[in-house]
Amino acid sequence: MLVLFIAGAMSQAVAQEVAPSGAQLKFDKDVHDYGTVKNGADGSCTFDFTNTGNAPLIISNAKGSCGCTVPSWPKEPVAPGATATITVKYDTKRPGAINKSVTITSNAVNEPTKVIRIKGNVLPKPEGASPVNPAGPTVN
Repeated sequence: MLVLFIAGAMSQAVAQEVAPSGAQLKFDKDVHDYGTVKNGADGSCTFDFTNTGNAPLIISNAKGSCGCTVPSWPKEPVAPGATATITVKYDTKRPGAINKSVTITSNAVNEPTKVIRIKGNVLPKPEGASPVNPAGPTVN
């Protein structure tokens, strides 16, 4: 009986050593695929994540791979067990393939630097698409 107790206590101690203590970042998805989108369409997408650790998660920075990819993230700490969202806005006035990344820096012990990606294709601007006054010219 004493042997079983000691063996159980040792296995619990080993399990505690394996699980790191601190904030941990877990995303629902690593890639958002826009598919094919119209030129000028809404280029916003979201990435939900959970702090699966036992300490507050602090995201210190999120940086797009270029100026056409703009992330926004929670500036306040994310409590253990809580879920939050990073929003990424892509400029869909740029026709062609989308293959961009956002690098997230945080205090997560499992992934202090995490890269999420967006991909897809933006259609060319329709022919003759320019701002037009539908009422015609103004006459005074």
